[in-house]
Amino acid sequence: MAHPPEGAAAPAVPHLSFAALRHPGYRVYFVTTALAMMADNIEHVISYWVMFEKFRSPVLGGFAVISHWVPFLLFSVYAGYLADRFDPRRIIQLGMLLFIGVSLGWGTLFITDALEVWHACVLLVLHGFAGVLWGPASQMLIHDIVGPAHLQSAVRLSATARWLGVFLGPAVGGGLMLALGPAIGILLNAVIYLPMVLWLWKAPYGPRFTKEQRPPPRAVRGLGDIAGTIRDVAGNRTIVAMVLLAGCASFFVGHGYQAQMPGFAHDLGHKDVGMVYSMLLGANAAGAFIAGIVLESRGLLPANPRTALILALLWCLAILGFAASSLYVLAIALLFVAGFLELSFHAMAMTLVQLHAPPQMRGRVIGLYNMSALGLRAFSGVTIGVVGGMIGIHWSLALSAMALLAITIGLLAFNMRST
Repeated sequence: MAHPPEGAAAPAVPHLSFAALRHPGYRVYFVTTALAMMADNIEHVISYWVMFEKFRSPVLGGFAVISHWVPFLLFSVYAGYLADRFDPRRIIQLGMLLFIGVSLGWGTLFITDALEVWHACVLLVLHGFAGVLWGPASQMLIHDIVGPAHLQSAVRLSATARWLGVFLGPAVGGGLMLALGPAIGILLNAVIYLPMVLWLWKAPYGPRFTKEQRPPPRAVRGLGDIAGTIRDVAGNRTIVAMVLLAGCASFFVGHGYQAQMPGFAHDLGHKDVGMVYSMLLGANAAGAFIAGIVLESRGLLPANPRTALILALLWCLAILGFAASSLYVLAIALLFVAGFLELSFHAMAMTLVQLHAPPQMRGRVIGLYNMSALGLRAFSGVTIGVVGGMIGIHWSLALSAMALLAITIGLLAFNMRST
């Protein structure tokens, strides 16, 4: 298959609203992905609550964040290799079965009142590995379902489905806890993963069905092979720029500010801090979800490296404005805009990485992107949280956004240089 020239946008096709959803297989994939992401977040809500009630341990809470993101940092390229080497449907199913096993494990320990700290640590690590297996394989699968022409639509809608799951997960998880209790709630949560597992069993996608000729992937040989993957894509400015953009955005800002939302809510001075906290969290997710709907309905913002970098610049400014805001309404509006821009530039960056990746190593390149975009989120707790403990969370978030702004300007200049 011919690849787009350096710096090119996605293949030109006539505008179709929600183009990926015109593929019957992708419609099923979209629904099952939203359900799986909702189940992922339901598990977080219930397990984090029970851990807090039982242990009251900030250290365990910190470990929950680290165990979620560090596996992406260490093993995303390996997961991409598996997606290159084997049927991505089976890799996704393996990830879903791990998620199911973890939910069943939590539920059993809750019912027997046998939960200990080491149990929680093991389950949290397994949950992180399940997410790593899911990531690159899912992107490989949507490429097989829709092809390169509708890839941006598929990536953007997949991100929308994930944000929808993030948005619905806390509400459904809280409702299950209140109605049925944590143990029964998290046991029922395991069932929500099953639609994806069952559909993938016979879904006509993957290497057996694709028309694309892919050379056999090389074997993975430890960290040296990860470095080799980096060397293989180092000459492609688009891939380099998008991987660096995603990594720097995760390292400096990531989701670190979301863990500090109680502090931001308190500082905004509203009489109902709990309501402000909920609104701040909801505004970010709502902005991302609306972005997916609006951009797909109008076919806006075709994938282009310069556009992705400009959207990231605007995201930095929105985050900077939120950090400096002392007005409740303005803070809500800026977080909504930030969510809109975050989905827009991340989905565009992932699309460009897939379009420019060589077919025989597409999974590894996606894994490299996930390692950067997701794995480095583990450090945003330092740049915002730890530094915030010394200079205040408003200043730490503002300085992080300004550092990212400067780096993004540099990446824009790098990408615009003639090859």
